[in-house]
Amino acid sequence: MDFVPQTARGLLSLSRQWRGRVAPSWADAIAFLLLAGGAVLVIRGAEGMIAPLSRLHIAPVTLDPANLPGYALRTTLRMFAALGASLVFTFVVATLAAKSRRAGMVIVPALDILQSVPILGFLTFTVTFFMGLFPASQLGVELAAIFAIFTSQAWNMAFSFYQSLRSVPNDLEEVADSFALSPWRRFIRLDLPFATPALVWNAMMSMSGGWFFVVASEAISVGDTRIMLPGIGSYLALAIDRQDFVSVGWAVAAMAVVILLYDQFVFRPVVVWADRFRFEQTASAHRPRSWAYDLFRRTRLLPVIFAPLTALGQALMTLDRRVAQRARREPTERSDVGRWLWLALVAGAVGWAVWLIAGYVAHNLSAGDVLRAFGLGVITMVRVLVLIALASLIWVPIGVWIGLRPRWAERLQPVAQFLAAFPANVLFPFAVIAIVHWHLNPDIWLSPLMVLGTQWYILFNVIAGASAIPNDLREAAGMFGVRRWQWWRSLAIPGIFPYYVTGALTASGGSWNASIVAELVMWGNQKLTATGLGAYIAQATADGDFPRVTLGIAVMSIFVIGFNRLLWRPLYAYADRRLRLG
Repeated sequence: MDFVPQTARGLLSLSRQWRGRVAPSWADAIAFLLLAGGAVLVIRGAEGMIAPLSRLHIAPVTLDPANLPGYALRTTLRMFAALGASLVFTFVVATLAAKSRRAGMVIVPALDILQSVPILGFLTFTVTFFMGLFPASQLGVELAAIFAIFTSQAWNMAFSFYQSLRSVPNDLEEVADSFALSPWRRFIRLDLPFATPALVWNAMMSMSGGWFFVVASEAISVGDTRIMLPGIGSYLALAIDRQDFVSVGWAVAAMAVVILLYDQFVFRPVVVWADRFRFEQTASAHRPRSWAYDLFRRTRLLPVIFAPLTALGQALMTLDRRVAQRARREPTERSDVGRWLWLALVAGAVGWAVWLIAGYVAHNLSAGDVLRAFGLGVITMVRVLVLIALASLIWVPIGVWIGLRPRWAERLQPVAQFLAAFPANVLFPFAVIAIVHWHLNPDIWLSPLMVLGTQWYILFNVIAGASAIPNDLREAAGMFGVRRWQWWRSLAIPGIFPYYVTGALTASGGSWNASIVAELVMWGNQKLTATGLGAYIAQATADGDFPRVTLGIAVMSIFVIGFNRLLWRPLYAYADRRLRLG
């Protein structure tokens, strides 16, 4: 008797499933429109990037607000191209530094040096190189601009990934060893998932920090010729040159719209996706949400689009049947000989580089110039120390509070991205006007401009560290009544410390770099100079004095490396030795 009703219900259910699979989905339609629109914008922007170089003279950058949407598209494409290159660089270089002690001995100091080299120092050599590769085409200048933005993003992401790989919990390491995972499978199954949450936050920070250098990367000076690529940065540079506050406001508004759009369509969905890789043993009370992530998750279009990439990944995993090589016990003498040979090779390369620089400087400058540069470096170092300490006192508590409250992190993330992306050089004219009007001391009041664009590295890394604290540790602290200073000492500070070191190290290097534009500020005919190594390099660059530029960059590199080796590297080692989970 029940056979007919059951059969009818079964057929009805099958019909609904069939209709659900065949009928068009609103989510698929919306996703298709979004992806198609994005593809059209990318193609249009790419067409402009490969246009003839003469087109820049025929259609120069103007302050017409109607051109801002096109300028914003070109700037966004450059920044995402640089971000993609930074990700590839991070995966290769940071992994090599974390997994190989010998490679780390070279890579980590090299990253210290590279993050201290001013962006103007990169542009001096790379513009000519890329323009030589693609003569009479905008592509050469575009690649130079992308490379300049890359130099403002890659070091922070590489340090973050390196720190995450060095702090993988011991129990997870033991599980990977017990399964004898090959290096490729270990990277895919353990290293990359564990480091993903912090890497996502640092990618957002690097993307925002890149806006600080957009002006210098899009308004490029080659000798006596100035090339201005269409973009928000060149628009802003032109507005500052003409002292047009209205156009400056239009540029900042366009930047805010761009940040809001890529936050909603790119970073917010990625944050939600990366939350699944958090290392914890209890369920989170609140997961981040994203309407775009929910939309794309419901579609059947994305799996089809990404099917080739998925198939390629599965094929690589299938072909990689190797097991991890067991540690072989080699004679101590042989390993010691190899280590000393490697150290000798590195020391020889460093000594050769120092000899070349010293010979060039000695041929063109005197010992007094060297002593003056080192004295100015000490002054800038004091500024950096004071500013990093003040920024830490302000942003560490705020970052912990935000990171432990996912709802607030979700709300404040776009605001933090905008503040981090806000070009500090927009505020330089106001600083000049205020200092001149009230007769303030430039040595003191120009100093905060150094940390305006770099303090956010501390905030973003602390937020990432606080959000990565496992929920079971938070619940245990609550059960045992851990409060106030004891809570900070036992849970918060140990949990965020490795991330804070990464943020403070990057902020310190960025502050050294920013000193070049912050210690010498101009607005119209007004020019203010603070005593320091940054102003020394900026003035030498403006004068075309390449021996002093070389001396200033070399001295800055020495200070940054010494600063990192004496302070940040010992803190890294302490975090790796005492504050690892597991």
